[in-house]
Amino acid sequence: MLGTRTRPVCADHSQRAPEPGRRLCSVGVEKEDDGVNVVILGCGRVGATLANALEDMGHQVSVIDQDPDSFRRLGPTFEGRTVTGVGFDPDVLRRAGIEKADAFAAVSSGDNSNIIATRVAREEFGVDNVAARIYDQGRAEVFERLGIPTVATVGWTADQLIRRLVPQGSSTHWTDPSGQVRLAEIDIDPSWRGRSVRELERSSGARVAFLTRLGSGLVPTGDTVVQDGDIVHAVLPADDASDVVDILSNNAEV
Repeated sequence: MLGTRTRPVCADHSQRAPEPGRRLCSVGVEKEDDGVNVVILGCGRVGATLANALEDMGHQVSVIDQDPDSFRRLGPTFEGRTVTGVGFDPDVLRRAGIEKADAFAAVSSGDNSNIIATRVAREEFGVDNVAARIYDQGRAEVFERLGIPTVATVGWTADQLIRRLVPQGSSTHWTDPSGQVRLAEIDIDPSWRGRSVRELERSSGARVAFLTRLGSGLVPTGDTVVQDGDIVHAVLPADDASDVVDILSNNAEV
């Protein structure tokens, strides 16, 4: 796993082109590439925090924003590339290095810009690992069905809090692009506590992907016993979702 890297001191101020497999630091000195190449659209608080965190992990980062003043949020130690322009413009994306990017994140303040940019990155430039920040929860759900992971803000947070306070059956985390398979969080009836994961799966037809126990993820075996307070995350066919939820949200003895 990559850790925090030591930043070298750049002394050569030449602006010569880097050799393949190398990049220029902020004042032009070549340095070896490591980690993955990530392009980020948006240099607000989220974008700047994400960019610095990724760079500190050893990854190569480029940031796009229409406002050049926004790059001040990156701080004086940021060594990645900054590009001023519209994030869904193919030419702007090329200047940011999208053609060699391993991942793309759209975290600007505009849902439409994030949606369009993410689709351009995936469909025109073939970047498979993408994610978009979406404010409109309804749009986020539609976007997830297209196979593009989203991070919604107020609506998503409120929904998660409500689910913790008032259990509501199930909540879909992810749906595959075909819409046939779901990963869902299921609120199970207390009577299922003390039973094994194998029993839950046999009775419901779902597959338990993982449990959240005391705030940490746990990949169970068939013999793992579901404890009080566990949150069950299961993979299930979309067509059978209501039946699975009905079984697990009712008394296990029935």
